[in-house]
Amino acid sequence: MTKLLIRQAKLLVSGNECVIRDVLINAGKIDAIAPEITVTVDRTIDAEGALLLPGLIDVHVHFREPGFTHKETILTGSKAAAHGGFTTVAAMPNLNPTPSTVATFKAVQAQNTRDGVVHIEQFATISNGLVSQEVDDLTALADAGAVAFTNDGKGVQTAATMLEAMRLAAAVDKPIVTHLEDESLMQNGVMNLGVRAAELKLPGIDPLAESSQLARDLMLVDATRARYHVAHISTRSAVNLVRLAKRVGLPVTAEVSPHHLLLDETDIPGDNAQYKMNPPLRTPDDRAAVIAGLLDGTIDMVATDHAPHAEAEKNQGFLKSAMGIVGIESSFQLIYTHFVRTGIATLSQVVAWMIENPARAFALSAPTTIAVGQVADLALFDLEKPYVIDSADFLSKGKNTPFIGQTVYGQTQLTVVAGEIVYER
Repeated sequence: MTKLLIRQAKLLVSGNECVIRDVLINAGKIDAIAPEITVTVDRTIDAEGALLLPGLIDVHVHFREPGFTHKETILTGSKAAAHGGFTTVAAMPNLNPTPSTVATFKAVQAQNTRDGVVHIEQFATISNGLVSQEVDDLTALADAGAVAFTNDGKGVQTAATMLEAMRLAAAVDKPIVTHLEDESLMQNGVMNLGVRAAELKLPGIDPLAESSQLARDLMLVDATRARYHVAHISTRSAVNLVRLAKRVGLPVTAEVSPHHLLLDETDIPGDNAQYKMNPPLRTPDDRAAVIAGLLDGTIDMVATDHAPHAEAEKNQGFLKSAMGIVGIESSFQLIYTHFVRTGIATLSQVVAWMIENPARAFALSAPTTIAVGQVADLALFDLEKPYVIDSADFLSKGKNTPFIGQTVYGQTQLTVVAGEIVYER
Protein backbone atom coordinates (compact mmCIF):
# COMPACT_ATOMS: atom_id res chain seq x y z
CA MET A 1 0.00 0.00 0.00
CA THR A 2 1.04 3.59 -0.63
CA LYS A 3 2.89 5.45 2.12
CA LEU A 4 1.58 8.98 1.76
CA LEU A 5 2.45 12.27 3.46
CA ILE A 6 0.04 15.20 3.28
CA ARG A 7 1.90 18.33 4.29
CA GLN A 8 0.58 21.59 5.70
CA ALA A 9 -3.11 20.76 5.74
CA LYS A 10 -5.69 22.57 7.85
CA LEU A 11 -7.31 20.31 10.43
CA LEU A 12 -10.52 21.45 12.04
CA VAL A 13 -10.39 21.94 15.82
CA SER A 14 -13.84 23.39 16.56
CA GLY A 15 -16.23 25.91 15.06
CA ASN A 16 -14.17 27.38 12.23
CA GLU A 17 -10.86 27.14 14.10
CA CYS A 18 -8.17 25.13 12.32
CA VAL A 19 -4.53 24.19 12.88
CA ILE A 20 -1.88 23.37 10.28
CA ARG A 21 -0.54 19.84 10.47
CA ASP A 22 1.28 17.16 8.48
CA VAL A 23 -0.56 13.83 8.22
CA LEU A 24 1.26 10.56 7.52
CA ILE A 25 -0.70 7.67 5.99
CA ASN A 26 0.68 4.16 6.05
CA ALA A 27 -0.93 0.75 5.44
CA GLY A 28 -4.32 2.35 4.91
CA LYS A 29 -4.41 4.18 8.23
CA ILE A 30 -3.29 7.48 9.73
CA ASP A 31 0.15 6.80 11.18
CA ALA A 32 1.11 10.21 12.56
CA ILE A 33 -0.14 13.80 12.89
CA ALA A 34 2.34 16.55 13.77
CA PRO A 35 3.31 20.14 12.93
CA GLU A 36 6.10 18.70 10.83
CA ILE A 37 6.84 15.12 9.79
CA THR A 38 10.13 14.13 8.18
CA VAL A 39 10.06 10.59 6.85
CA THR A 40 10.66 8.70 3.62
CA VAL A 41 7.37 8.09 1.80
CA ASP A 42 6.12 6.95 -1.60
CA ARG A 43 4.54 10.32 -2.24
CA THR A 44 4.27 13.74 -0.62
CA ILE A 45 1.33 16.06 -1.31
CA ASP A 46 1.60 19.72 -0.33
CA ALA A 47 -1.88 20.75 0.82
CA GLU A 48 -0.87 24.44 0.89
CA GLY A 49 -3.29 25.14 3.70
CA ALA A 50 -6.30 23.38 2.19
CA LEU A 51 -8.82 21.85 4.61
CA LEU A 52 -8.42 18.14 5.33
CA LEU A 53 -11.56 16.39 6.60
CA PRO A 54 -12.63 12.82 7.18
CA GLY A 55 -14.28 11.64 3.99
CA LEU A 56 -17.82 12.92 3.56
CA ILE A 57 -20.80 10.54 3.90
CA ASP A 58 -23.88 10.65 1.67
CA VAL A 59 -26.73 8.37 2.72
CA HIS A 60 -28.89 8.99 -0.35
CA VAL A 61 -27.48 8.26 -3.81
CA HIS A 62 -28.80 6.60 -6.94
CA PHE A 63 -26.12 4.73 -8.87
CA ARG A 64 -28.70 3.14 -11.21
CA GLU A 65 -26.97 -0.22 -11.69
CA PRO A 66 -28.33 -2.75 -12.48
CA GLY A 67 -31.10 -1.71 -14.80
CA PHE A 68 -30.47 1.89 -15.76
CA THR A 69 -26.83 2.13 -16.77
CA HIS A 70 -27.56 4.75 -19.45
CA LYS A 71 -28.07 7.12 -16.50
CA GLU A 72 -25.20 6.06 -14.21
CA THR A 73 -23.10 3.06 -13.23
CA ILE A 74 -21.55 2.06 -9.94
CA LEU A 75 -18.17 3.05 -11.36
CA THR A 76 -19.20 6.49 -12.65
CA GLY A 77 -21.32 7.20 -9.59
CA SER A 78 -18.57 6.29 -7.17
CA LYS A 79 -16.03 8.33 -9.14
CA ALA A 80 -18.43 11.26 -8.94
CA ALA A 81 -18.68 10.70 -5.18
CA ALA A 82 -14.89 10.80 -4.86
CA HIS A 83 -14.83 13.99 -6.94
CA GLY A 84 -17.20 15.53 -4.41
CA GLY A 85 -15.06 14.48 -1.44
CA PHE A 86 -17.28 11.55 -0.37
CA THR A 87 -15.67 8.32 0.75
CA THR A 88 -18.81 6.51 1.96
CA VAL A 89 -22.24 6.48 0.34
CA ALA A 90 -25.47 4.54 0.78
CA ALA A 91 -27.07 3.47 -2.51
CA MET A 92 -30.82 3.35 -3.03
CA PRO A 93 -32.54 0.15 -4.20
CA ASN A 94 -34.76 1.46 -7.00
CA LEU A 95 -32.93 -0.74 -9.50
CA ASN A 96 -33.95 -3.47 -11.90
CA PRO A 97 -34.13 -6.01 -10.42
CA THR A 98 -34.63 -4.45 -7.02
CA PRO A 99 -32.56 -5.92 -4.16
CA SER A 100 -35.62 -7.52 -2.57
CA THR A 101 -34.21 -11.02 -2.03
CA VAL A 102 -30.92 -12.16 -0.59
CA ALA A 103 -29.76 -13.27 -4.04
CA THR A 104 -30.50 -9.95 -5.77
CA PHE A 105 -29.14 -7.99 -2.83
CA LYS A 106 -25.87 -9.91 -2.76
CA ALA A 107 -25.47 -9.46 -6.52
CA VAL A 108 -25.67 -5.67 -6.18
CA GLN A 109 -23.46 -5.73 -3.11
CA ALA A 110 -20.79 -7.72 -4.96
CA GLN A 111 -20.85 -5.27 -7.86
CA ASN A 112 -20.57 -2.32 -5.46
CA THR A 113 -17.43 -3.90 -4.02
CA ARG A 114 -15.99 -4.77 -7.41
CA ASP A 115 -16.65 -1.49 -9.26
CA GLY A 116 -16.90 1.17 -6.57
CA VAL A 117 -13.92 3.41 -5.83
CA VAL A 118 -15.50 4.51 -2.52
CA HIS A 119 -17.23 2.55 0.24
CA ILE A 120 -20.80 1.75 -0.87
CA GLU A 121 -23.40 0.67 1.67
CA GLN A 122 -26.52 -0.81 0.09
CA PHE A 123 -30.18 -0.33 0.96
CA ALA A 124 -32.60 -3.20 0.50
CA THR A 125 -36.25 -2.71 -0.39
CA ILE A 126 -39.13 -2.80 2.05
CA SER A 127 -41.23 -4.66 -0.49
CA ASN A 128 -40.60 -6.22 -3.89
CA GLY A 129 -40.45 -3.79 -6.79
CA LEU A 130 -41.00 -0.90 -4.36
CA VAL A 131 -44.76 -1.33 -4.70
CA SER A 132 -45.74 -4.73 -3.32
CA GLN A 133 -47.82 -4.68 -0.14
CA GLU A 134 -46.05 -7.84 1.02
CA VAL A 135 -42.97 -7.01 3.10
CA ASP A 136 -39.66 -8.58 2.10
CA ASP A 137 -37.68 -10.91 4.37
CA LEU A 138 -35.99 -8.03 6.18
CA THR A 139 -34.30 -10.35 8.66
CA ALA A 140 -32.48 -12.23 5.91
CA LEU A 141 -31.65 -8.99 4.09
CA ALA A 142 -30.19 -7.52 7.28
CA ASP A 143 -28.08 -10.63 7.73
CA ALA A 144 -26.88 -10.20 4.13
CA GLY A 145 -25.63 -6.71 4.96
CA ALA A 146 -28.44 -4.26 4.20
CA VAL A 147 -27.73 -0.95 5.92
CA ALA A 148 -31.45 -0.07 6.04
CA PHE A 149 -34.73 -0.63 4.21
CA THR A 150 -36.55 1.74 1.87
CA ASN A 151 -38.91 1.92 -1.07
CA ASP A 152 -37.34 5.21 -2.15
CA GLY A 153 -39.07 6.64 -5.16
CA LYS A 154 -42.40 5.31 -3.94
CA GLY A 155 -44.20 5.96 -0.71
CA VAL A 156 -45.40 2.92 1.26
CA GLN A 157 -49.10 3.35 0.60
CA THR A 158 -50.70 1.18 3.28
CA ALA A 159 -50.30 1.49 7.02
CA ALA A 160 -50.41 -2.29 7.38
CA THR A 161 -47.37 -2.73 5.11
CA MET A 162 -45.43 -0.05 6.95
CA LEU A 163 -46.37 -1.45 10.35
CA GLU A 164 -45.11 -4.92 9.42
CA ALA A 165 -41.91 -3.44 7.97
CA MET A 166 -41.28 -1.45 11.14
CA ARG A 167 -41.79 -4.48 13.35
CA LEU A 168 -39.29 -6.51 11.34
CA ALA A 169 -36.79 -3.65 11.07
CA ALA A 170 -36.99 -3.01 14.82
CA ALA A 171 -36.21 -6.65 15.51
CA VAL A 172 -32.94 -6.39 13.56
CA ASP A 173 -32.21 -2.80 14.68
CA LYS A 174 -32.06 -1.35 11.17
CA PRO A 175 -33.66 1.93 10.08
CA ILE A 176 -36.69 2.31 7.87
CA VAL A 177 -36.02 5.12 5.39
CA THR A 178 -39.08 6.80 3.97
CA HIS A 179 -39.83 8.52 0.72
CA LEU A 180 -42.99 10.28 1.87
CA GLU A 181 -45.55 10.28 -0.92
CA ASP A 182 -49.25 9.64 -0.54
CA GLU A 183 -50.17 8.81 -4.13
CA SER A 184 -53.78 9.90 -3.63
CA LEU A 185 -52.50 13.46 -3.09
CA MET A 186 -49.93 13.55 -5.90
CA GLN A 187 -52.56 14.52 -8.51
CA ASN A 188 -50.14 13.71 -11.36
CA GLY A 189 -48.25 16.79 -10.30
CA VAL A 190 -44.86 17.78 -11.65
CA MET A 191 -44.00 20.62 -9.27
CA ASN A 192 -45.22 22.05 -5.99
CA LEU A 193 -48.88 22.96 -5.78
CA GLY A 194 -48.42 26.68 -5.39
CA VAL A 195 -48.07 30.06 -7.04
CA ARG A 196 -45.44 29.01 -9.58
CA ALA A 197 -47.43 26.00 -10.77
CA ALA A 198 -50.40 28.29 -11.33
CA GLU A 199 -48.26 30.78 -13.23
CA LEU A 200 -46.81 28.07 -15.47
CA LYS A 201 -50.17 26.29 -15.77
CA LEU A 202 -48.61 23.02 -14.62
CA PRO A 203 -50.19 20.40 -12.32
CA GLY A 204 -49.03 20.66 -8.73
CA ILE A 205 -48.16 18.13 -6.02
CA ASP A 206 -50.02 18.79 -2.80
CA PRO A 207 -47.49 19.21 0.04
CA LEU A 208 -49.84 17.17 2.21
CA ALA A 209 -48.60 14.14 0.25
CA GLU A 210 -45.46 14.41 2.37
CA SER A 211 -46.73 15.50 5.78
CA SER A 212 -49.87 13.35 5.97
CA GLN A 213 -47.91 10.15 5.38
CA LEU A 214 -45.29 11.27 7.88
CA ALA A 215 -47.98 11.79 10.52
CA ARG A 216 -49.23 8.24 9.92
CA ASP A 217 -45.74 6.79 10.12
CA LEU A 218 -44.87 8.56 13.35
CA MET A 219 -47.81 6.90 15.05
CA LEU A 220 -46.42 3.56 13.86
CA VAL A 221 -42.96 4.45 15.15
CA ASP A 222 -44.52 5.17 18.52
CA ALA A 223 -46.08 1.71 18.49
CA THR A 224 -43.01 -0.21 17.27
CA ARG A 225 -40.03 1.94 18.37
CA ALA A 226 -38.47 1.25 14.98
CA ARG A 227 -35.61 3.52 13.91
CA TYR A 228 -37.13 5.80 11.30
CA HIS A 229 -35.37 8.14 8.88
CA VAL A 230 -37.10 10.79 6.79
CA ALA A 231 -35.54 11.19 3.36
CA HIS A 232 -35.34 14.60 1.61
CA ILE A 233 -37.69 16.47 3.94
CA SER A 234 -39.11 19.54 2.21
CA THR A 235 -42.12 21.10 3.97
CA ARG A 236 -42.66 23.20 7.07
CA SER A 237 -45.35 20.80 8.28
CA ALA A 238 -43.01 17.81 8.01
CA VAL A 239 -40.24 19.66 9.88
CA ASN A 240 -42.69 20.50 12.65
CA LEU A 241 -43.77 16.87 12.90
CA VAL A 242 -40.18 15.63 13.16
CA ARG A 243 -39.46 18.28 15.80
CA LEU A 244 -42.42 17.09 17.84
CA ALA A 245 -41.43 13.42 17.39
CA LYS A 246 -37.95 14.12 18.71
CA ARG A 247 -39.35 16.10 21.60
CA VAL A 248 -41.35 13.10 22.78
CA GLY A 249 -38.41 10.75 22.35
CA LEU A 250 -39.21 8.86 19.15
CA PRO A 251 -36.18 7.33 17.36
CA VAL A 252 -36.47 9.60 14.31
CA THR A 253 -33.83 11.22 12.12
CA ALA A 254 -34.16 13.33 8.99
CA GLU A 255 -32.14 14.52 6.03
CA VAL A 256 -32.47 17.51 3.73
CA SER A 257 -31.06 17.89 0.23
CA PRO A 258 -28.98 20.91 -0.79
CA HIS A 259 -31.54 21.97 -3.40
CA HIS A 260 -34.30 22.27 -0.80
CA LEU A 261 -31.99 24.42 1.32
CA LEU A 262 -30.88 26.70 -1.48
CA LEU A 263 -33.84 26.91 -3.89
CA ASP A 264 -37.61 27.28 -3.77
CA GLU A 265 -40.39 27.39 -6.34
CA THR A 266 -39.84 31.11 -7.02
CA ASP A 267 -36.40 30.25 -8.44
CA ILE A 268 -37.91 28.17 -11.25
CA PRO A 269 -37.33 30.33 -14.35
CA GLY A 270 -39.90 28.65 -16.57
CA ASP A 271 -40.66 25.23 -18.00
CA ASN A 272 -37.12 24.05 -17.29
CA ALA A 273 -36.93 20.47 -15.99
CA GLN A 274 -33.48 21.00 -14.47
CA TYR A 275 -35.65 22.28 -11.59
CA LYS A 276 -37.89 19.18 -11.56
CA MET A 277 -37.30 16.85 -8.63
CA ASN A 278 -39.28 14.80 -6.13
CA PRO A 279 -40.11 16.15 -3.64
CA PRO A 280 -40.42 19.36 -5.63
CA LEU A 281 -39.01 22.76 -4.78
CA ARG A 282 -41.44 24.18 -2.25
CA THR A 283 -42.41 27.67 -1.08
CA PRO A 284 -40.01 30.24 0.41
CA ASP A 285 -41.69 29.55 3.77
CA ASP A 286 -40.93 25.83 3.44
CA ARG A 287 -37.34 26.59 2.51
CA ALA A 288 -36.95 28.82 5.58
CA ALA A 289 -38.37 26.00 7.72
CA VAL A 290 -35.91 23.35 6.50
CA ILE A 291 -33.01 25.77 7.05
CA ALA A 292 -34.22 26.48 10.57
CA GLY A 293 -34.72 22.76 11.17
CA LEU A 294 -31.18 21.98 10.06
CA LEU A 295 -29.71 24.70 12.24
CA ASP A 296 -31.66 23.72 15.38
CA GLY A 297 -30.99 19.98 15.02
CA THR A 298 -34.46 18.87 14.02
CA ILE A 299 -32.93 17.82 10.71
CA ASP A 300 -29.81 15.75 11.33
CA MET A 301 -27.97 15.70 8.06
CA VAL A 302 -27.54 16.82 4.47
CA ALA A 303 -27.88 14.13 1.79
CA THR A 304 -27.75 14.78 -1.93
CA ASP A 305 -30.42 12.49 -3.42
CA HIS A 306 -27.97 12.27 -6.34
CA ALA A 307 -30.27 11.28 -9.20
CA PRO A 308 -28.58 11.20 -12.61
CA HIS A 309 -30.57 11.04 -15.85
CA ALA A 310 -29.67 10.99 -19.51
CA GLU A 311 -29.88 14.36 -21.26
CA ALA A 312 -32.89 13.31 -23.33
CA GLU A 313 -34.77 12.45 -20.14
CA LYS A 314 -34.40 15.99 -18.78
CA ASN A 315 -34.95 18.20 -21.84
CA GLN A 316 -38.67 17.63 -22.37
CA GLY A 317 -40.08 20.20 -19.97
CA PHE A 318 -41.81 19.57 -16.66
CA LEU A 319 -44.64 17.45 -18.01
CA LYS A 320 -42.52 14.77 -19.67
CA SER A 321 -39.06 14.91 -18.08
CA ALA A 322 -37.78 12.64 -15.34
CA MET A 323 -37.62 13.85 -11.75
CA GLY A 324 -34.32 14.37 -9.99
CA ILE A 325 -30.99 16.17 -10.18
CA VAL A 326 -27.36 15.23 -9.61
CA GLY A 327 -25.63 16.65 -6.56
CA ILE A 328 -22.79 14.60 -5.18
CA GLU A 329 -20.07 16.55 -7.01
CA SER A 330 -21.14 19.94 -5.68
CA SER A 331 -22.90 19.31 -2.36
CA PHE A 332 -20.14 20.23 0.10
CA GLN A 333 -19.16 23.17 -2.05
CA LEU A 334 -22.68 24.60 -2.13
CA ILE A 335 -23.20 24.12 1.61
CA TYR A 336 -19.82 25.61 2.48
CA THR A 337 -20.34 28.60 0.18
CA HIS A 338 -23.90 29.43 1.22
CA PHE A 339 -23.77 28.49 4.90
CA VAL A 340 -20.20 28.81 6.20
CA ARG A 341 -18.86 31.70 4.14
CA THR A 342 -22.02 33.68 4.89
CA GLY A 343 -21.73 33.06 8.63
CA ILE A 344 -24.97 31.07 8.93
CA ALA A 345 -23.14 27.96 10.14
CA THR A 346 -19.68 26.80 11.12
CA LEU A 347 -17.43 24.18 9.60
CA SER A 348 -18.04 22.03 12.68
CA GLN A 349 -21.77 22.07 11.94
CA VAL A 350 -21.14 21.03 8.34
CA VAL A 351 -18.95 18.17 9.59
CA ALA A 352 -21.83 17.08 11.82
CA TRP A 353 -24.34 17.26 8.93
CA MET A 354 -22.16 15.54 6.35
CA ILE A 355 -20.02 13.12 8.39
CA GLU A 356 -20.81 12.59 12.07
CA ASN A 357 -24.61 12.43 12.07
CA PRO A 358 -24.97 10.16 9.02
CA ALA A 359 -22.43 7.75 10.50
CA ARG A 360 -24.26 7.69 13.83
CA ALA A 361 -27.78 7.39 12.41
CA PHE A 362 -26.88 4.44 10.17
CA ALA A 363 -24.30 2.84 12.49
CA LEU A 364 -21.58 3.13 9.86
CA SER A 365 -17.97 2.21 10.50
CA ALA A 366 -16.71 5.20 8.51
CA PRO A 367 -14.22 7.40 10.37
CA THR A 368 -15.64 10.68 11.69
CA THR A 369 -12.40 12.19 13.00
CA ILE A 370 -8.81 12.54 11.83
CA ALA A 371 -6.77 10.69 14.44
CA VAL A 372 -3.81 8.34 14.61
CA GLY A 373 -4.96 4.78 14.01
CA GLN A 374 -8.08 5.75 12.06
CA VAL A 375 -8.73 4.39 8.59
CA ALA A 376 -7.42 6.95 6.11
CA ASP A 377 -10.68 8.00 4.44
CA LEU A 378 -9.94 11.67 3.78
CA ALA A 379 -10.86 14.59 1.55
CA LEU A 380 -8.94 17.80 0.90
CA PHE A 381 -10.80 21.01 -0.02
CA ASP A 382 -9.55 24.41 -1.24
CA LEU A 383 -11.66 26.91 0.71
CA GLU A 384 -10.01 30.04 -0.68
CA LYS A 385 -10.18 29.91 -4.46
CA PRO A 386 -13.58 30.32 -6.14
CA TYR A 387 -14.54 28.22 -9.12
CA VAL A 388 -17.56 27.76 -11.37
CA ILE A 389 -19.60 24.55 -11.32
CA ASP A 390 -19.17 23.18 -14.84
CA SER A 391 -20.82 20.00 -16.12
CA ALA A 392 -17.73 19.33 -18.24
CA ASP A 393 -15.91 18.59 -14.99
CA PHE A 394 -18.48 16.04 -13.78
CA LEU A 395 -17.47 12.40 -13.53
CA SER A 396 -21.12 11.35 -13.23
CA LYS A 397 -22.95 10.45 -16.43
CA GLY A 398 -25.66 12.87 -15.31
CA LYS A 399 -25.31 16.60 -15.93
CA ASN A 400 -28.81 17.48 -14.74
CA THR A 401 -28.61 20.21 -12.14
CA PRO A 402 -29.73 23.84 -11.92
CA PHE A 403 -26.51 24.73 -10.08
CA ILE A 404 -24.35 24.65 -13.22
CA GLY A 405 -22.74 28.06 -13.65
CA GLN A 406 -22.75 28.96 -9.94
CA THR A 407 -19.55 30.25 -8.38
CA VAL A 408 -18.63 28.32 -5.23
CA TYR A 409 -15.75 27.60 -2.87
CA GLY A 410 -14.40 24.35 -1.49
CA GLN A 411 -13.23 22.58 -4.63
CA THR A 412 -12.09 19.03 -3.93
CA GLN A 413 -8.35 18.65 -4.36
CA LEU A 414 -7.84 15.07 -3.22
CA THR A 415 -9.87 12.12 -1.97
CA VAL A 416 -8.29 9.14 -0.22
CA VAL A 417 -10.06 5.85 0.54
CA ALA A 418 -8.34 3.40 2.89
CA GLY A 419 -5.04 5.11 2.24
CA GLU A 420 -5.23 5.10 -1.56
CA ILE A 421 -5.85 8.17 -3.73
CA VAL A 422 -9.14 7.74 -5.63
CA TYR A 423 -9.50 11.32 -6.87
CA GLU A 424 -6.92 14.03 -7.47
CA ARG A 425 -7.54 17.33 -9.16
